[in-house]
Amino acid sequence: MKRIAQVAGFCGWLALGLFLSQAVAQERVAMMARDADPNWDVVTVRPSDPNGQFGGYQVEGRDVLIRRKTVQSMLLYAYALHKSQLANAPDWIRTELWDAKGYADVPGQPNREQMQALVRKLLAERFGLVMHMEQRKSSVYMLTVAKGGAKMAASKGDPNGLSNENDRENGGLETMHAENLSMGELAGLLMRIALDRPAVDKTGLKGRYDFDLRWTTDEAVTSAPADAPPGLLTALPEQLGLRLEAVKAMADVLVVDKVERPGAN
Repeated sequence: MKRIAQVAGFCGWLALGLFLSQAVAQERVAMMARDADPNWDVVTVRPSDPNGQFGGYQVEGRDVLIRRKTVQSMLLYAYALHKSQLANAPDWIRTELWDAKGYADVPGQPNREQMQALVRKLLAERFGLVMHMEQRKSSVYMLTVAKGGAKMAASKGDPNGLSNENDRENGGLETMHAENLSMGELAGLLMRIALDRPAVDKTGLKGRYDFDLRWTTDEAVTSAPADAPPGLLTALPEQLGLRLEAVKAMADVLVVDKVERPGAN
């Protein structure tokens, strides 16, 4: 990593925020080169505000803000894994929330793969992550095209751009709105928010798609109103022309050899 900001306390955090805003304002927002491998030019990490309400990944040009994320959630995002694919991890990585703020050392806005690379480097540099991957036989879902074919609209978005997706839950009724989403990203999203095991894209669909998906969670099926959408395994083929098939297969497992809370910025 080129350098890590050594900024002390709240004043340093505020000064960095102002600096980042100026840097983004001066840079016309455009996507990074597809072959770029970005690193952090400047980044600070601190525990999240315990009274905070909003979390997620926010990207504007090179300016990157990560809010209210556990180390576990960053690992799952960075390596496209399900929580069952983590081994030997200490309990605190599942509960303690962190914020990270910085900007990349490459011009332009990172795509999803470049964002994942930035988070991997953040975990290694600031949380001291040392890990290795193993292959173990596991229960997984294969995402495939259902009989009759896919029912999603091809996206008109930038094929090298970021996807845009959000998921809302209301009394056991889930609604997912997706734009410019690849099938690999859909498999990863479903396994993070809805599935009890890893999911692997085996659709063979190479494009990006726009769609809405509504389903009722397993916990709410018995009490859902008569006009509620079906469960996920039924909603996928009905609404998107896709299906999930449970199989046994070899899958990656990330084994944590070392991870620690970050020191002062």
